[in-house]
Amino acid sequence: MATSNGKIHGSYLATKDGTKIYFKDWGPKDGQPIVFSHGWPLTGDAFEDQMLFLSERGFRTIAHDRRGNGRSTQVWDGHDMDHFADDLAELTEALDLKKAIHVGHSTGGGEVARYIGRHGTARVAKAVLIGAVPPIMLKTDWHPNGLPMKVFDDIRAGVRNDRATFYKNLSMAFYGFNKPGAKVSEGLRESFVLQGLMGSIKAEYDTVKAFSETDFRADLAKFDVPTLVMHGDADQIVPFEAAGKLTASLVKGAKLKVYPGQPHGMCSTIKDAINEDLLSFVRGG
Repeated sequence: MATSNGKIHGSYLATKDGTKIYFKDWGPKDGQPIVFSHGWPLTGDAFEDQMLFLSERGFRTIAHDRRGNGRSTQVWDGHDMDHFADDLAELTEALDLKKAIHVGHSTGGGEVARYIGRHGTARVAKAVLIGAVPPIMLKTDWHPNGLPMKVFDDIRAGVRNDRATFYKNLSMAFYGFNKPGAKVSEGLRESFVLQGLMGSIKAEYDTVKAFSETDFRADLAKFDVPTLVMHGDADQIVPFEAAGKLTASLVKGAKLKVYPGQPHGMCSTIKDAINEDLLSFVRGG
């Protein structure tokens, strides 16, 4: 299939700037599309539990690897929200997706917000933001509850110095495995590291700036579709009070679903509950 915005070759989209974006396209092709945008430093595989569940129930599920991540081209630059959003727009147009439901986790939530901000909702039916980074992660004059720059400088240092060990350690807080009494899945931690190491160090280093310093307020103001904000109140990566709670107040008519005691990676740790809540929302509940 070819369009004016790109060409599909098997499981890859060739974008206008030559980047090849890998994507998975599961389920019945006549099902309502649900498009997933993954968090940092992961890949589209992070949503495999949701994709399997929803595809088995008649939905067409699509997840891509962000440029520089996973199986997509390891380009040198373009690791910013505008490029991420434009890649997503090219994919939805090339696949001719209509009435799509866009689900973004963490950095992917920022991607969804910027996609709507730059490209509108003509192809969008609903949006879901899970543990998402909007409205901004960084502490600013207007966002005093944000995180100080040192937090993100430390992340960059971890990526640059020994990212394999950094990702392994980060997985503990990501999934809440560092909490007393937590049942640790070493397999899930290994999956986190493996997905992270599939991406280029340059992309993952640069993306720290994108997910921490991007101001999404103008994007959130353009949401005009039903929106569900899902956030764990024990999220140690993207704090609930400074992110999900505030985002829900900025998106007109947004529904906020808070998960007591749940971590950032709750799509994996409590996948059954997340799957059922997503199903209810996409079916109109």
